Amino acid sequence: MIDPGALAAAITKQTVVAMKAHDAERTGTLRLIKAALMNKALEKNAVLTPADEQQTLTMMIKQRRDSIVHFTKGNRPELAAKEAAEIVVIEEFLPKALNEEGLRTMVAEVVAEHANATGRAATPKDMGPVIKAVQARLQQAGVRAEGRIVSEMVKQALAG
Repeated sequence: MIDPGALAAAITKQTVVAMKAHDAERTGTLRLIKAALMNKALEKNAVLTPADEQQTLTMMIKQRRDSIVHFTKGNRPELAAKEAAEIVVIEEFLPKALNEEGLRTMVAEVVAEHANATGRAATPKDMGPVIKAVQARLQQAGVRAEGRIVSEMVKQALAG
C-alpha cells in the first residue's frame, strides 16, 4: 500500500478522536478525505507531495461548493448544510486562506514586478504569467486563495 504522507497520519488520528466522540459526520468526512488521498496516491503510483495533498483537498472543497449550489437550487437545504459542514472539516487540513486585502496587495506587487521585468505596462494579455506568479507566491508564503478569486483580481489589476 502506498503511504500518502504525513497528512494521512494526522487524518487517521483525527478519525479516531471523532469516533471516540461519536461524531458521525466528522468521522465520515475524515474517511472521505483519507480515501481521496489514497486514491490520488494510487493514481499517481507514488507518495503524494504536500502540493498534491493540497490540490486534492482543494478539489474536494470545490466539488462541495458546486454541490451546495445545486442543492440550494433544488430546494434541498439539508444536503447543502451537510456539504458546508464537510467543507469546514476539509479546510482544517489546508493552509490558512489569505484575506482579500492581502491578496489584492500581492497581486499588485506581482503586476508591478511583471511590468518591470518586461519593460512595459502589464496588459490583459499578461494574465496567464501573472496568475502563475501569484499562485507561486501564495505557495511560497504557505497560504492559499481560490483560483477564481485570484483570476478576478488579476483581471481587475491588469484592466485598471
